[in-house]
Amino acid sequence: MDITKYLDTWAAAYRNDLIENIMPFWMKFGLDRKHGGIYTCLDRDGKLMDSTKSVWFQGRFGFIAAFAYNHMDKNSEWLSASKSCIDFIERHCFDTDGRMYFEVTGDGRPLRKRRYVFSECFAAIAMSEYALASGDRVYAEKALELFSRVLRFITTPGILSPKYCDTLSLRGHSITMILINTASRIREAIDNPVLTARIDDSLSDLKTFFMHPEFNALLETVGENGEFIDTINGRIINPGHCIETAWFILEESRYRGWDKEMLETALTILDWSWEWGWDKDLGGIINFRDCRNLPVQDYSQDMKFWWPQTEAIIATLYAYEATGDEKYLKMHNQVSDWTYAHFPDGEYGEWYGYLHRDGSVAQPAKGNIFKGPFHIPRMMIKGHVLCNEILSGLSGTENIKL
Repeated sequence: MDITKYLDTWAAAYRNDLIENIMPFWMKFGLDRKHGGIYTCLDRDGKLMDSTKSVWFQGRFGFIAAFAYNHMDKNSEWLSASKSCIDFIERHCFDTDGRMYFEVTGDGRPLRKRRYVFSECFAAIAMSEYALASGDRVYAEKALELFSRVLRFITTPGILSPKYCDTLSLRGHSITMILINTASRIREAIDNPVLTARIDDSLSDLKTFFMHPEFNALLETVGENGEFIDTINGRIINPGHCIETAWFILEESRYRGWDKEMLETALTILDWSWEWGWDKDLGGIINFRDCRNLPVQDYSQDMKFWWPQTEAIIATLYAYEATGDEKYLKMHNQVSDWTYAHFPDGEYGEWYGYLHRDGSVAQPAKGNIFKGPFHIPRMMIKGHVLCNEILSGLSGTENIKL
């Protein structure tokens, strides 16, 4: 493989796809120029199917638009779109108890609230990234305050209802991993000891509770003390989540001068999760696996969703940057080739989100409450910068920080 040519080609492809395809699609069809914020329930051709707004995506696109502005192109419309999402969040998405909704109407009236704090995390990274883009430190301070609120919500008994009854006390991987990325993104805009401390706590929890070498797997749900719960839910491996976690840790390792222990943890998770997730027969990252190889309950268990592929693209580039081991570049080649052969819609733009195991389209919509402009554009931005960073021979904390 001509590595220079390979990375040059992908760097250009990521940039072109973001600027010519993904961002224009969402700016044209998703951005709500009347009420502010963004719609995500779009059909294949961009037609609005449902005006319900995902609160996650008000924060997610608020982040992406500013992130693209900071790293790809100083497009003032992107910066304005970021601010529109943040303004919509502040006007409509907080309940009186300080927590955020999960869904609101197009004009911002509350519809649904869940027990999680992901809405808050995405709002916080939108504010911090907008602070970097605009130079307005007020939004960095807002992001830090919201993160402090998140920590209070998850540590104060009674604020968040438990997922299960008291009969079974469990820990979940998803909140543990998302706090790493949330804290690291905010830290780029405003440093505070609570941010790195929370990252350290999450890293410790991942190693202590969620990594189970007896299965060569990072499990999604474990007992309060990391016990293996031998049930259908307790045996679940979510390869996409695990691979995303791996690059969050790789990024933090790089921030700390390629911290060796973090690097080894991240590579172990990536290697385990690739082995569980990569479909050796048909290609692509599969949705769910059972750590005992028993049948998986979830109906989408053998489907190929958009986001695990994008997380694998980022993770393999980070792993190659960290190690120089060409096996990770080969993994990047595998997942990139499969992804770009199956997900992009050459006729109407953007990407399909949901494929059957064989790569055929399960349904053609470009967005809903859970799919929208986040994983795909984030991969393109990070992929572009990482490719160029590797090409330039940079390493460690002097690298461009993503």
